[in-house]
Amino acid sequence: MTATSVGTPVGRSADRPVTAYKPGFDWARAGNLAAIALIAFWCLAPFYWMLVLALRDSAFTFDNTPWFTHVTLDNFRYAFDTTNNTFGRSLINSMIIGAAVTALSMIIGVFAGYALSRLVFRGKSIVLAAILGASMFPGVAILTPIFQLFSDWGWLGTYQGLILPQISFSIPLAVYTLTSFFADMPWELEEAARVDGCTPIQAFRKVILPLAAPAMFTTGILVFLASWNEFLLSSVLSNGVKSVEPSTVAIANFTAGPHIVPYTQTMAAGLVVTVPLVIVVLVFQRRIVSGLTAGGVKG
Repeated sequence: MTATSVGTPVGRSADRPVTAYKPGFDWARAGNLAAIALIAFWCLAPFYWMLVLALRDSAFTFDNTPWFTHVTLDNFRYAFDTTNNTFGRSLINSMIIGAAVTALSMIIGVFAGYALSRLVFRGKSIVLAAILGASMFPGVAILTPIFQLFSDWGWLGTYQGLILPQISFSIPLAVYTLTSFFADMPWELEEAARVDGCTPIQAFRKVILPLAAPAMFTTGILVFLASWNEFLLSSVLSNGVKSVEPSTVAIANFTAGPHIVPYTQTMAAGLVVTVPLVIVVLVFQRRIVSGLTAGGVKG
């Protein structure tokens, strides 16, 4: 917008000139849109290229044409062909591991988060800081001791050997998110339930848990996504046992023969693993954002 003085109209004070605005090019808005478009392109370009290769005939793997050419669905048939790999089985393993990690993490996270939000004790902030720090601990730092420990226990290549280490990383995320949400819930709700005759457990079960359902649902989605995408711990602790390998490890082990990497088939498998997550995130994006920012704004 540009401003131009057009003088003083009759009946108005002489020291208050009227200013007329002419529409002009909004450079700020254009810059914002250009930045958003650049970020979207940067984020979506790898996914688009994965889609192009997944639908391209393997004979033209190294064709750099940036649009769809030699389209075929053979790569998807190869990915699910049990004579070549165990990708189908690995998808079931990922669902089993993700469901177990999510269920156990949520059970522990709900009670721990509620206790931390309601109990008042010395060093509470230190405990919360330690929980938050644990969620950022690099997995590679504990990989060697866990491998040695599970090797002694005979847990390598088992479901429990893949589930328990992931829980150690997902519990801090669940506890920290739910603690922030429970802390925002007023005490008066529980007091009203107690006045109506509920015991503390009944007040928690009948009043607090239903109100916390949206935050619990969001946290559960985040934990499941983290488990679904986990690769480092699974690649080592699965110990090459195909019957328990998750999909991330199975895709990395795709092969079409000695020293041959089936790129197009690998992209097809990656697309199968990625699309459900994208759909879940798009459907529940508002709940995920609200869950991540729960407790971040007061008032």
